[in-house]
Amino acid sequence: MVQGIACGQRGKLNRMQAWLSRLPDRFGWYTALLLFAGVLQAASMAWPLDVIWQQGTTLWWLQVLALSVFAWVLVQAGSAIQAAWWAWLFSCTSMCATFWWLFVAMHTYAGLPTWLAAFAVWGLAGPLALYYAAAAAVFWRCAGFRSMGTGLTWVVCLVFAACWTMADMARGIWFTGFGWGVTGYAHVEGALSVLAPWVGVYGVGAVAAAIAMALACVAKSEAQPKSRLGAVAIVMLIVVMPLAGSQWSVSTGMLNVALLQGNIAQDEKFEVGSGVPMALEWYGDRLQKVQADLVVAPETAIPILPQQLPENYWAGLRQRFASDDRAALIGIPLGNLKDGYTNSVIGLSGQHTGVWQYDKHHLVPFGEFIPPFFKWFTEMMNIPLGDFNRGSLGQPSFAVMGQRLAPNICYEDLFGEELAQRFLDASTAPTVFVNFSNMGWFGDNVAIHQHLHISRMRSLEFERPFVRATNTGATVFIDHRAKVGAALPHYTRAVLHGTVEGRSGITPYAWWVARFWLWPLWLLCVAVVFFAWYRLAQAGKAPKRS
Repeated sequence: MVQGIACGQRGKLNRMQAWLSRLPDRFGWYTALLLFAGVLQAASMAWPLDVIWQQGTTLWWLQVLALSVFAWVLVQAGSAIQAAWWAWLFSCTSMCATFWWLFVAMHTYAGLPTWLAAFAVWGLAGPLALYYAAAAAVFWRCAGFRSMGTGLTWVVCLVFAACWTMADMARGIWFTGFGWGVTGYAHVEGALSVLAPWVGVYGVGAVAAAIAMALACVAKSEAQPKSRLGAVAIVMLIVVMPLAGSQWSVSTGMLNVALLQGNIAQDEKFEVGSGVPMALEWYGDRLQKVQADLVVAPETAIPILPQQLPENYWAGLRQRFASDDRAALIGIPLGNLKDGYTNSVIGLSGQHTGVWQYDKHHLVPFGEFIPPFFKWFTEMMNIPLGDFNRGSLGQPSFAVMGQRLAPNICYEDLFGEELAQRFLDASTAPTVFVNFSNMGWFGDNVAIHQHLHISRMRSLEFERPFVRATNTGATVFIDHRAKVGAALPHYTRAVLHGTVEGRSGITPYAWWVARFWLWPLWLLCVAVVFFAWYRLAQAGKAPKRS
């Protein structure tokens, strides 16, 4: 009996040793595959080099391919913990490769040591990746690899799409939100872009995730023919997506616009002895001389408060735009020590009595407000930080010559559900969006292109043109179909003249997200997950807890 027990123990030991011997190959291969796929997903948002494709190009098919590689690895997982780990690894890699340029702002301009700036990028991506880890664990428990080959492939695809979309929305909303580079932004062009006016960037990402999992199901060797046919059917939906295109807006006329790009060096921009007088001189001269219906100067184009301006500077601007046939929108900080300060845009026009004002609502953590317990971190950076006051949602538009212009500052165009609040009343909904940015913090790299594509996605969602005035780029005109028109080269000092066609009308996405925020998507995703769990539990296929 003792001998039998010993033999049994030796057998278990041999099996354990054999399993451990396979770990380096399998786990090393999967790890390398996930790291590579994560980098590819980041590259799909804006191609990083002028090699093969033009720098900044979105590659929707590459995004689907990269996510399908992750999905294929995911269905090999042996436990929810393993699924969560692989999801964290993939998504953390993807995010680090997407917004690595934050390193430039923190190291080059804010003065953080190299190691700390790099750690800070990882410190942002790592916690955000936990959303995807949780989503993968939920996916594995309710529709994981044991469902493959059972004829429930369509359920697996839908559940994966629901879990992935909830992770996208969580990181884009919770704790102020940072949805930069979520799945849908790779699809401002391509077959899925026609869905944006219906379901927005998160809905587009959900469809892309379903297609990615369908491809993984097709590639899984154990999948039965019936499952393969179901997966192929989901993939083939991409062919008929263009049929979903519709026109939801009508023209409200044309407006001649001049966009100013000052290209003031970021390390001098707020320096009293260099950047400030340079900005005042160049922007002041162009605001006085440029001929257009509307002149737009970027975020903090005037980098000091109005009360700090040279004598007659402010009065001269107001006099210049006092007539009804010309107007200006100018980025400038406003406020005082007693009432607080705002990152703002002022509007000057003879059609308005006094000065029109827009105050930024969605502030940048660490840049425009300091989160609790992080003052020690911001004190290490040589950067003009401040605790700005927050503007309200849905502020009135700036009316000029029959158009209603809706400003948004910096990365506010990342939050479509917030911009949608302007569409609650169709009679006051904006006809043109205007973005005011300063991307000089991040260098001349894919950050500029990624931000451009974010504005393009908002154009698709709302069927509105976007004009973007920036310090260093991308200063461009975007039409209501997200097509980029005239543009200035990055890091040049120049004026861009163009014509923008305003639009009125409400897309389905603008209508429902203005009233219900993203709750319909949340509820739909939760319902899909609950349905899958219930169906698998009823069929006795729900995996046991590991």
